Amino acid sequence: MKIIIGIGGVTNGGKTTLTNRLLKTLPNCCVVHQDDFFKKPDQIEVGEDGFRQWDVITALDMEAMINTVKGWQENPVKFARSHGISLSPEAEESDSEDKGVHILIVEGFLIYNYKPLIDVYDKCFYISIPYEECKRRRSTRTYTVPDPPGLFDGHVWPMYLKHRKEMEDNCDRIEYLDGMTSKENIYNTVYESVQNCLLNKL
Repeated sequence: MKIIIGIGGVTNGGKTTLTNRLLKTLPNCCVVHQDDFFKKPDQIEVGEDGFRQWDVITALDMEAMINTVKGWQENPVKFARSHGISLSPEAEESDSEDKGVHILIVEGFLIYNYKPLIDVYDKCFYISIPYEECKRRRSTRTYTVPDPPGLFDGHVWPMYLKHRKEMEDNCDRIEYLDGMTSKENIYNTVYESVQNCLLNKL
């Protein structure tokens, strides 16, 4: 049995924290991080707002991302091994994915804004936090390419609002999570929802 879980959300909302916790507790679980598919800085164009357009779908190699997800769909056992994920003894002994449960988490800030990807999810989660908290958290993070002054208000937040609207129009299966509640609470909500999804698929 194979299921794909989407964990989307606003920048600094807690997506990676939640994903890392689920990776430790869900069986035979792999992850695809959207952030791994950013194009090189010199391929990111400068927009009318004067900033390099990091927070848009064209900043990402979405085709490569889709191909990675397809690679998992075709052979989750092989995918897990090639990514150094330890499998359950049941799955380890079998080269066919018929044995046991295989889970893929797709994590990122624009995972519900690309049609070919929307169709693959069995469960869709989205973490949101308010403007002030998002700005505060973002200011404490260090990025490989540092944020230029004014980026948050001039590009990051406006793009978030635009893409959130687009996402709500594109995907009606999203379960929204309040990023201001405790990490424990968010994790428990998602874990229970995934367990129910597994039971329904049995």
